[in-house]
Amino acid sequence: MKSNYQIIIEYDGTNYNGWQYQKNGSSIQNEIEKVLKKLLKKKIRVIGSGRTDAGVHAVGQSANFFCDKIDNDKNFLNSLNFFLSKKDISISLIKKKNLNFHSRFDAKKRTYKYIIVNRKNFLVLDKNRAWLVKKKLNINNMRKAIKLFSGTHNFNAFRSSSCSAKSPIRTIEKSSLIKKGDKIIMIFSSKSFLQHQVRSMVGCLKFIGEGKWNIDKLKRLFKSRKRSHCAPPAPSSGLYLYKVTY
Repeated sequence: MKSNYQIIIEYDGTNYNGWQYQKNGSSIQNEIEKVLKKLLKKKIRVIGSGRTDAGVHAVGQSANFFCDKIDNDKNFLNSLNFFLSKKDISISLIKKKNLNFHSRFDAKKRTYKYIIVNRKNFLVLDKNRAWLVKKKLNINNMRKAIKLFSGTHNFNAFRSSSCSAKSPIRTIEKSSLIKKGDKIIMIFSSKSFLQHQVRSMVGCLKFIGEGKWNIDKLKRLFKSRKRSHCAPPAPSSGLYLYKVTY
């Protein structure tokens, strides 16, 4: 009898074309499916909670797959990680769920973190894992601005031109900013996000921190609903899918 398993995945997206299977280039989904096929001796389809773009990382990506019952979850998890260890992918949890569980459609909230390192010298330990901004940023202005994203809004100005979502209306449950040393950590939670929405919001916040924009400019951007008026999106290297809540 088929069983349904949820896995929680951590990965460094630097060398991948994103989560979703790609014809040209490697993906996180494909690497996990290859290992599952090796262990279970049959083709397994992994269903992710959502896509992450090329270069985006994850601490708590969630996915599920169907297979025959696994006898020992702990041993199976160890085997998975043995084969994934050289791929910059790690499975932190495997859990049997009911057959109706769907990692994407059952998700109630997705939380993303974005990390800016605000200093003059180049990155070593955080290379490809944060956005280096050398100009001193005004944290107070950024904190005031990030609050504007909370609530239900039309985010059309903040989405990619290739975004296929039917509606640009989204509800941001949480948008906050924490400063730890030279790191600025922005946190956004919502049931779902538009393509490039988080990176576009961070790009605007960086403009405000640099003094290129003020709060009123951000308010006018919301009203305009025009992508062409938005700041350039922040690089993918600083973005993390932090948690998926069910």
